[in-house]
Amino acid sequence: MEAAVVALWRACGLVRPANDPHKDIRRKQRVNPEWFLVGELDDRVIATVMLPTKGHAAGFNYLAVEPALQRRGLGQAMLARAEELMRGVKCAKINLQVVTSNAAAIAFYESIGFAQDKVLSFGKRLEVD
Repeated sequence: MEAAVVALWRACGLVRPANDPHKDIRRKQRVNPEWFLVGELDDRVIATVMLPTKGHAAGFNYLAVEPALQRRGLGQAMLARAEELMRGVKCAKINLQVVTSNAAAIAFYESIGFAQDKVLSFGKRLEVD
């Protein structure tokens, strides 16, 4: 299934040179693996969302829907389930990052109630993939 997940992420333009998606999956499998949601249809992977959490805030990663199946509510359904899981552990906030050039993703998140926070996102690689 890992290969199918990574293929979906590649098809959705989510894989970046700085991140090895296979390592990201292994990292998630070590901490709250049940919060790596994978949607399937006819035995194929069509959607994913990864939910790491810091306790008070959750950072969602790798929300993906097979391009041919986008705009049918699958991404929204994946996020609704993710929100339900986070509410269940009393998580107060959802954070996510979107590459600034991904206008379609920005429009999608805004359409379902997300708004830009007035913060800068900083990152520091602790492991080079």
